[in-house]
Amino acid sequence: MQKMDRAILGNMVPLELFRTIRLIGLNQGLPMGGKGTTLTVGRKIGESLPVNSVDELLQLFEELKIGIPRIIFSEESRIHIAVDDCFCKGLPTLEEEKMICDLEGAILEGALTKIMGHRVSVKEVKCNATGHEHCEYEVKL
Repeated sequence: MQKMDRAILGNMVPLELFRTIRLIGLNQGLPMGGKGTTLTVGRKIGESLPVNSVDELLQLFEELKIGIPRIIFSEESRIHIAVDDCFCKGLPTLEEEKMICDLEGAILEGALTKIMGHRVSVKEVKCNATGHEHCEYEVKL
């Protein structure tokens, strides 16, 4: 996936295109708003990331321009990860409390499951698109 051969256009696509695919293509084109597909794909992406620690995962998350993650709470059974500059930053605020960054959470879940060596659960609990200052995920270890 990292091999690029686009001499003129390079290795980036506009955020508008990514948003369109995520919010219109998947949401309206698949059953249940694409949630099941998004979660499955995200987990597989996370499992395939070349990371062996939480620190490596957070660094790669930023390098891939998914967002800027940071741990804001940690205890033995759970972690909260805030993600600044998520893809949804700047979208109009949704009227309902609908979290839209399930792909990012599923990527975290797949990678953390691999790193921890056992199943973890990740749930988005805050989202820029619902008026929060950042997206935030609760990780149950």
